This record gives sequence, C-alpha cells and structure tokens, in this order.
Amino acid sequence: MQQFLEAVGLALQAIWANKLRSLLTVLGNIVAVTSIIAVVSLVQGLNASVAGLIESRFAADTFAVLRTPPSFTDEDMLRVQSNPRVTLVDAAAIRALAPSVAFVMAESRSGADAKYRDETLDSISVRGVTKEFLNMTTTTIERGRPITPGEFDGGRNVAIAGFDTADRLFGAIDPIDKVITISGVHFRIVGVAARKGALFGQSQDEFAVIPLGAFQRVYGSRRSLELTVKPRDPSLVRTAMDETTVALRIERRLRPKERDNFGLISADTFLNIWSSATSMIFAVLIGVVGLSLVVGGIVIMNIMLMTVTERTREIGLRKSLGARRRDILWQILTESITLSTFGGIIGTGLGFVVAYVISLLTPLPAAVEIWSVVLGTTMTAIVGLFFGLYPAMRAASLDPIEALRRE
Repeated sequence: MQQFLEAVGLALQAIWANKLRSLLTVLGNIVAVTSIIAVVSLVQGLNASVAGLIESRFAADTFAVLRTPPSFTDEDMLRVQSNPRVTLVDAAAIRALAPSVAFVMAESRSGADAKYRDETLDSISVRGVTKEFLNMTTTTIERGRPITPGEFDGGRNVAIAGFDTADRLFGAIDPIDKVITISGVHFRIVGVAARKGALFGQSQDEFAVIPLGAFQRVYGSRRSLELTVKPRDPSLVRTAMDETTVALRIERRLRPKERDNFGLISADTFLNIWSSATSMIFAVLIGVVGLSLVVGGIVIMNIMLMTVTERTREIGLRKSLGARRRDILWQILTESITLSTFGGIIGTGLGFVVAYVISLLTPLPAAVEIWSVVLGTTMTAIVGLFFGLYPAMRAASLDPIEALRRE
C-alpha cells in the first residue's frame, strides 16, 4: 500500500510539473468522460420526467383502450385508420364480460379557449370524463371538491380546473363557484387540481375536467373515446387485458382470424417504447466514447513511452540498487492509471457542468447518477492500465547496466 501511495505521489508531482503536457495527454479521456456524464445526466433526467408524465396519465395498475395502437410503419398506420370508434358500448361490454375489471372510465379530450371576465387562455386541454374518474389517483383536488356522481350522470356544466388554469384566469380571486366559459359555454368551477409542474417547458396544469355528457354537448358525440381500465387487483393487469381483448372482440363480432381493431396500451408500453429510443442514444454514445478513449489511450501510451525514455538512467539506478522488475512495472502502471484517472475526474466535473448548463438554457432536465461517475472514472482507470502496460513492461525489462550507460 505504501509503495502504491508513493507511486501515486510521484505521478501527481509529474502531472503538476508538466501541467500543459498532462492536460493535452488526457484530453481524449476528458472529452469521452464529459460526453458520457453529460448525456447520461440528460437521459436520466428525461427518463424521470417521461416516467412522471406516463404515471400522471396512467396509474401503474391501469391500461387504456384506444381506437388505434401505437404504429411505427406506414403500413400499420394505413391498416388502423379504418378502426371503428371506441364508444360507451365498448365500455359496457368490458364491464359485463371482464370479471377481473374493477371499473372502466371513458373520456374524450379537446383543446379549447377558456375565459373569465377579461382574462382568456387561448388553449387548454379539456377532458370529458365519466364518474369513474372519482376512483382515479392521477388527479388530486387541492381546493374545493370533486365533481359528484350525480353531476357526472346528469352531464352538469361543472368543472375542475388545473392549477395554472385557475391561477392565470383568477389570480388572487378564489375560483371556487366562479363561472368560466369553455368554447363559449358556461361552466362553474367546483375544484382546483394540485400542481403537477412542467415537462419539457410545457405546463401540465393548463386543463379543465368536465363530465363526459357536458363535453359531448359542446364538442359532439361522434368523437372516439379513450377507456381507462382498472383491474380488481394490481396483480391481475395481464388477466384484465386479456379479458378486455376478448370482450371487445365479442362485442365487435370479430372472427378468430381477424386482427384486433382497437389498441390496448399500458404504462409499460410507453416505457418500453421510450427505453428502446434511449437505448439507441446509448449505442451511439458507446461508439463515440469508445473512439475517444482509444485515441486518449494511444496518446497516454506514447507519453509513457517518452517518459520511460527520459527516465532510463533513473530506472537503471533503481534496479542497480535492488528494485525488482515488478517494482518498476507497478510504478509505471500506477503513473499511467493516475494520469488517465486524472483526466476522468476533470471530465466528470465538466460533464455535470455541461448537463447543468443545458438544463438551464433548454427545457431538457438533468439528473445526476452516481453510477455514471463510477463508470466514467473506472473506464479511464482501465484505459490507463491497458495502454500503460506496454510502456511499463518495456521499463521493467531494461538492463540496469545498459540503462546507466545511456545519456
């Protein structure tokens, strides 16, 4: 251990004595580690934000029935365009034929303008929902009260406002029981939802929730609905999805060989799609980082070979005084690893700075991950070990007599 610390001390002294040369030597490592730390921080920040967005839309134990599933090719898009609309009849079929389902909420969405006195919001998200909304946990009421089952059944013109909708329309005024216009129709505010925050710079709190009956009076009843299905137990999600598929195929009279003309989507579906997308980013990152590390390692090897040449007499003197082959090998390897890791530490700091600056200047969030720090420094240490091995073996194999003769 003492020998290792002495070798590290000598390496740090060499770095300090040749600051510019040392910085240029590890420049490749700095670029590589800066890249991986910055990208990992941004990707992890995006992952957390996207997961939060998906959780705000889908609870972990629910799934959605849509008119069309996610499509990734032109052929798939053309095929699903003719799918029939999702209606309340589909919701009734699921309730009747899927015993593992606890409830089915139907909803429809539209963009609309909202107005209160002289204040106007040009575009908010309006959600028309059925009374099963009361069983959902994705929206909590901060002020006021929820819409009652009777108001849902009667399609009353009442609304729950998103936090930013209430804040921008009413300011310091209490919004409860105030009347606003949505697409020119009057709605009474009965509650205000808790703040959800922003994602990619876009507010998630500019919305209004109204009964589906009122929504269909304003926007028409021919829109396709989205059904949110919750099983009786979280462990029954897969069973409930299978039963829902059977129920819809029976209700739509599909033959055994016919494709499903609807889509079932869960939070895992979106997370898997996002994971596939980010895996491509990591694949490109590995290529860039690998190339930078190879270039940096070659530079380190060249510098260490030059160092061995400059210190030939010193190595010969140490061997003549009793230093063993492995002592010389370990000394050069330690200096190479220390120099490479020094670049990794600088790159780690720069990576966090780059990610932080990007998160300040753009809507992209950043999140620091300890494993990325460990990965960055470990990779540079391995590079120092691998590319320092040849110079170390060359130094260890020097003949002490010949080394002492060299000028």
